[in-house]
Amino acid sequence: MTDDRERRHRFSEGQGVDDDYDEFTLDPPELKVDPTKVDPVDSRVLTDILDQRNINTDSVDVETLIDVGLSYMGINRFEEATETFERAARFADEDSHEAQEAWVNKGVAHAELEEYDEAIGAYREALRIDDDSEYAASAETNLAYALWEFGEAEDALHHAERAVEIDPRSPQAWYNRGFFLSERGLHEDAVNAFDNAIRLGMRNAGVLEEKAIALEELGRYEEAETIQDQAEELRADAEEQLINEHGRGQ
Repeated sequence: MTDDRERRHRFSEGQGVDDDYDEFTLDPPELKVDPTKVDPVDSRVLTDILDQRNINTDSVDVETLIDVGLSYMGINRFEEATETFERAARFADEDSHEAQEAWVNKGVAHAELEEYDEAIGAYREALRIDDDSEYAASAETNLAYALWEFGEAEDALHHAERAVEIDPRSPQAWYNRGFFLSERGLHEDAVNAFDNAIRLGMRNAGVLEEKAIALEELGRYEEAETIQDQAEELRADAEEQLINEHGRGQ
């Protein structure tokens, strides 16, 4: 897989953080951090204030802890994110959907670090909790990606197919399915999968380029060229928008 291809692992949206969010504002109030004494994104703070030997599990707001992990993801602090999501999973009720969400996100953070073995383990733990829930489709989608990166392409297709079965409205799941089908030489089925992803809203340069590749393999060169031109236009538009946004920010 080249670096230009779309990433196929996603993390959950979480609950969001409101305007009153203050450092690591976790219940109960005594867990608040003095910003004059510590770096508010120092992972050691989490280690100190969330030690299970000293804190009653019922006192921890797991949803807020997940949001802390998502905040780490947002600033590319993936190592801290893995630690935070693991703690969230451990503080959550056993085999709850909160625990499952935390394991899925932990897997994504490991994948961002290219720690695919750990990512695979986290996704499998999420699926052990529930293999047919809201988060199961994300776990299957992300597991397919991690397995492919780990060199287990055959298993990757199986889990990509499973993701589509669980959530046929997920464009990411269809994109993954198309990619792995194309890798197996099943280009006609791959084109259909990419078309589904596009119909469901995933119209970007990456999916169009993958569709163009599959069309070329089928000998449909004129269609492939048209799709490739569309992909290049989208990529150019995205680059221009990025330049404009950067210019406004100066």
